[in-house]
Amino acid sequence: MSEALGDGAFRTTPWIDWLATLVERHPKLVGRLANIETESVEAELAVRPIDRPIFISGLARAGTTILLEILSQHPDTGSHQYRDFPFVQFPYWWNKLLNIIENKNISAKERAHGDGILVTPSSPEAMEEVIWMHFFPNAHDPHVSAVLDGAVEAPAFERFYRAHLGKLLLARGAKRYLSKGNYNLTRLGYIRRVFPDARMIVPVRSPFTHVPSMLRQHLRFGEGLASNPKGLAHLRRVGHYEFGPDRRPINTGDCELVASIESLWANGEELRGWARYWASIHGFLADWIEEGGAFGEACHVLRYEDLCESPAACLSALLSHAGLESPGGFVEAHAARLAKPSYYDPRLSAAEMTVIREETASVASRFGYDLA
Repeated sequence: MSEALGDGAFRTTPWIDWLATLVERHPKLVGRLANIETESVEAELAVRPIDRPIFISGLARAGTTILLEILSQHPDTGSHQYRDFPFVQFPYWWNKLLNIIENKNISAKERAHGDGILVTPSSPEAMEEVIWMHFFPNAHDPHVSAVLDGAVEAPAFERFYRAHLGKLLLARGAKRYLSKGNYNLTRLGYIRRVFPDARMIVPVRSPFTHVPSMLRQHLRFGEGLASNPKGLAHLRRVGHYEFGPDRRPINTGDCELVASIESLWANGEELRGWARYWASIHGFLADWIEEGGAFGEACHVLRYEDLCESPAACLSALLSHAGLESPGGFVEAHAARLAKPSYYDPRLSAAEMTVIREETASVASRFGYDLA
């Protein structure tokens, strides 16, 4: 596991970095090995169709991680974990090996975000982005639209992806695939075509708290990675471009809007840049929801504030939407750990609130936020 995700020091474990370098240099070999792994478990995959995969996707700092952590504790779900890296492409073999050699007594440490979330190598994490980047090389080019809708066809990716999900479920001994992928926000239409029975969960958050939270993380990552090329290389390998020196905004199809966001950031107008970015992502999301075809009943939008204020009701609704039974005490136990963040106070000035309001108010109102 990368220590960058565990102890806040933005360091990478040397042997993981070495293996990741090999994977990066030999993508064709890795792909061949993944296909051989698929062939080795073909009979098991044939009798275990992918059933209603669950996709959590939202702009970073909206609550995607805590939702992943909670739903990953459900007995039916299986998700990627930190330890799947660097051999994400063949999870069945890699996890078989790790079950033999891995130290089971590793203590949990706070992840680099400094948000109180403790992780171990077995903690759930967003790892499937490695596969998306391989098949869609421009996935993180901010000057190219990142939108994948129901009209997209990528047979090679779809075959590989279906097999990958099946192998991960075999490795976990689970029935339902659970994913956290923030970049999937612009791919949900495509995912729905590939998996018509997919269940999608999209958390949103008021820009008055979301924007300063993203800015705080960007500054934190920038400081931690400024003189740490290996830490930065790790984030690039796993497809985390949200914060830090290689920050890249998601292009929702409006290149001029993306250029204006990058210009604000380049000129030191960080807060306004993040606020405009919030509006661009959520405006795109609101349009898709209102069009209906891309999401329809498959998508459940969950406001972060509602989750903190009425956790039991929100979690019950979440399980119902996902088609997951509620084990005895499950909702109550996880609801007890949910509350508004207390690890920092944004302390926005009147001028800063005005900036956020100017950039986001019209979009925020579409999700029930009154910024007046």
